[in-house]
Amino acid sequence: MRGHAFSKFIPNELPKGGFEELLKLFLELLNYTSGDANEALDWMNELDKQYKLTSDDYGMGDFIEDLKKKGYLGDDDQNPKGFKITSKTEQSIRQSALEEIFGKLKKSGRGGHNTNISGLGEEKNADRREYQFGDSLDQIDMTASIHNAQVSHGIGDFSMTERDLEVEEKDYKTITSTVLMIDISHSMILYGEDRITPAKKVAMALAELIRTKYPKDTLDIVVFGNDAWPITLKELPYLQVGPYHTNTYAGLELAVDMLRRRKTHNKQIFMITDGKPTCLKEGTKYYKNSIGLDRKVVNKTLGMAAQCKRLGIPITTFMIARDPYLQQFVRQFTEINGGKAFYSSLKGLGEYIFEDYIKNRRRTIR
Repeated sequence: MRGHAFSKFIPNELPKGGFEELLKLFLELLNYTSGDANEALDWMNELDKQYKLTSDDYGMGDFIEDLKKKGYLGDDDQNPKGFKITSKTEQSIRQSALEEIFGKLKKSGRGGHNTNISGLGEEKNADRREYQFGDSLDQIDMTASIHNAQVSHGIGDFSMTERDLEVEEKDYKTITSTVLMIDISHSMILYGEDRITPAKKVAMALAELIRTKYPKDTLDIVVFGNDAWPITLKELPYLQVGPYHTNTYAGLELAVDMLRRRKTHNKQIFMITDGKPTCLKEGTKYYKNSIGLDRKVVNKTLGMAAQCKRLGIPITTFMIARDPYLQQFVRQFTEINGGKAFYSSLKGLGEYIFEDYIKNRRRTIR
């Protein structure tokens, strides 16, 4: 039996990067530098010195000039010698995140978009039935209806009645309002593990998925530390962790308030966090306790989970931690809300969220 022949790996024989290859690396680095173009370019220069990313014919200076010409970089008014990314770059970061996460989703066979409920929609299915009062005219299969009339009444004296009309069923399409909550407490970068960058990439990819494939759906983004506040899609690449505790209650309270304003029936919350709630705001002061599970903070948070259940808003928690006592809290939180929980690694976070988002669109959430 013939095996595989291996040759010596020589890094210098790797093909030199052109603009498109270097652009992919630049967009990826921008996720880690929170949108700081100058820092990303410094990193690329260091990588070029070490790994010879460019060639004699196309160097880093040429790459920067092309970035400016193609509209990816602009001059930074606050730093005359520096650059800032443009709206075109921000959109490219979102598209890159979508391709990375959704590409894996398709390869793994997850995330079918079909629903199993018939109703008003755009995608036809194989089901047929008689016409009923209230059906729209575009649902009527005229070819099949004429055939039914010919069979029932003959060709010589052609006539068509309501009973001859045949309706094509279409897959029910739900319109969903989602709030994505992102924990930006200090623990999201503790212990040498960057958890905020994957969370940002997931948010950007999900937003791009909704914008391109489900334009009638809505996505709001909430970040929470000591307080909670909404951010726009444009702010996502620049999002950073702060010296905060985790006020999960404030994040949920804001998310519920935003969903109440949406007129859709289907509403849901996705929450990405790596820890337990440790903070509450009481008037103008903060109550903080990072030791164990503080019952005062936990009970307040669990109360908000119960309120979401009464409002018909399921919460899907993506816990980026595997500590047993944290998982115990998440299980209690999920049971009270009637939602779901995933104890996800950073590597599979995007696939989990995409799969769950698409799955939730298949049903009417009450």
